Amino acid sequence: MHIPEIRELFPILHQEVNGNPLVYLDSAATSQKPVQVIEALDRYYREYNSNVHRGVHTLGTKATDGYEGAREKVRKFINAKSIEEVIFTRGTTTSLNLVAASYGSANLSEGDEIVITYMEHHSNIIPWQQVAKETGAVLKYFPLQEDATLSLDDVKKTITPNTKIVAVMHVSNVLGVINPIKEIAKIAHENGAVMVVDGAQSTPHLKVDVQDLDCDFFALSGHKMCGPTGIGALYGKKHLLEKMEPIEFGGEMIDFVGLQESTWKELPWKFEGGTPIIAGAIGLGAAIDFLEEIGLDHIEAHEHKLAAYAIEKMSTVEGMTIYGPKDSSKRAGVVTFNISDVHPHDVATVLDAEGIAVRAGHHCAQPLMKWLNVSATARASFYLYNSEEDIDKLVAGLVKTKEYFSDVF
Repeated sequence: MHIPEIRELFPILHQEVNGNPLVYLDSAATSQKPVQVIEALDRYYREYNSNVHRGVHTLGTKATDGYEGAREKVRKFINAKSIEEVIFTRGTTTSLNLVAASYGSANLSEGDEIVITYMEHHSNIIPWQQVAKETGAVLKYFPLQEDATLSLDDVKKTITPNTKIVAVMHVSNVLGVINPIKEIAKIAHENGAVMVVDGAQSTPHLKVDVQDLDCDFFALSGHKMCGPTGIGALYGKKHLLEKMEPIEFGGEMIDFVGLQESTWKELPWKFEGGTPIIAGAIGLGAAIDFLEEIGLDHIEAHEHKLAAYAIEKMSTVEGMTIYGPKDSSKRAGVVTFNISDVHPHDVATVLDAEGIAVRAGHHCAQPLMKWLNVSATARASFYLYNSEEDIDKLVAGLVKTKEYFSDVF
């Protein structure tokens, strides 16, 4: 399927913004949704809206089949061993908080080490800060190379026998860096630590195999991979999840409730208290069907090509600084940048006037901003519906931005 055909499937892209055709370059924040996902949500609410698991009537059975069918689609998509290892959550943030609050709190003691990177999203920093305060564990950071990549030599030096948890994002939401998760996991396991992966920015863009990566936990968000907001999943190795306690309690996650004691359901349902995100899961299942029809290998190759093209063209703009590796094979479809003497929010504002949507700010990565020695950056992020023409419009908009502020000052 070619880019024009793919774009036709995304209704939101067929509009003008400020009198210009929309150029959407903010997919790292959230992706747009194809008609297949929109129609799947519409069908659920129109035709078989019902709660799951609890009823024997026709609508309840159909809703349960859709919800649990989506779990199986997630399992296959990331190659988990069984559906018992796939827990539906509100997204990556909830998944990482679940691991920190349940596994971390129960398995960390004073002096134990948690190791993360400077490039982490706040969702993979703050939960570990909190559990470190609670348990007396020590939070450590892997150093970064000059191009903001990780060195395995540094990984080996930083992880010690005291390290109990290593938590690393698979792909940086700021730099686009693709981290060597499989190799880091091996080093972590050799030291007796578990490997937690923030997969929010990888699952939409490249083929993920959690068994091959040998990570112990892997978190993903549906809204970044053409699915609805408010739905995501946590993968965890079964033997670890079985030992973990739920952190939300109520209906559906229980086996038996007595006056003084209660027992939990088996995996994965013991972590899914209350009415689950039924429509979201069904929409996520439709998004997975769509992505697999396109092909993750195709999406990854397309984004590498776009990143290389963007870096080449954007580098011609006077005063341009591009962060992260220049080698497009080391990064996903994210290009974060600044233009000298122009605040990134001003860059985003001028681009918006041209109908071009980019993100500006600290991108929920303030420690990384400090490491880069900037307060904020602008970010263009690409997906399967973007083209080189979109990048040409971006570059033209950046030139216009530079000229405008040169005239003003």
